[in-house]
Amino acid sequence: MTEQQTEQTERAEQTERADATVRVMVVDDHPMWRDAVARDLAAAGFDVVATAGDGPQAVRRAQAVAPDVLVLDLNLPGMPGAQVCKELVAASPALRVLVLSASGEHADVLEAVKSGALGYLLKSASTEELTDAVRRTAVGDPVFTPGLAGLVLGEYRRLASDPAPVAADEPKAPRLTERETEVLRLVAKGLSYKQIAERLVISHRTVQNHVQNTLGKLQLHNRVELVRYAIERGLDSVGEA
Repeated sequence: MTEQQTEQTERAEQTERADATVRVMVVDDHPMWRDAVARDLAAAGFDVVATAGDGPQAVRRAQAVAPDVLVLDLNLPGMPGAQVCKELVAASPALRVLVLSASGEHADVLEAVKSGALGYLLKSASTEELTDAVRRTAVGDPVFTPGLAGLVLGEYRRLASDPAPVAADEPKAPRLTERETEVLRLVAKGLSYKQIAERLVISHRTVQNHVQNTLGKLQLHNRVELVRYAIERGLDSVGEA
């Protein structure tokens, strides 16, 4: 085996070990589809800890097993997927939700993101695209089927054009460090954490830490609120994209 082949094998083994630590739950009302997705993710090395076939069951089981990533269909009996997402993310902000849906309707995509979903993938995606999306979602990267990311960023900007009124007694926003502001600006431009890391020549983990610190300082809960905050302050139009 050549040195290059050895390095490729080692990287593959490291990825497999990392995936094995990611706890995933799959929610879909079609048993055959649900089982196939769970099987594919397990085969890729993820720890599939639970599945569910309706909204209320999804909420109960997710609260019981505490997955890292929830792969969620929107069209569920008993409770819509967007409501499932909203309830679970509100109860556990660390949960990362990847919507896997047959619908590419803009309204469905935007509702999912507003409910707290980190990404949105169409069911036409390949197994490789799905496993990559789950892997990226697990580390906090937003993942969207091509064409949908621009839609979401446009909605962020629309929301920011009509910001909520500021109370007279509201305290001044905490001061961010220069690096936190730089990361926030790139988040507002729609870059993934990986792209930000490459742009700033820092590690993916460092980007995550800056984002988490910024969320804490600003008392925000998720990327949706963070991007809106940045766009309201014009950070998305500062510097080069």
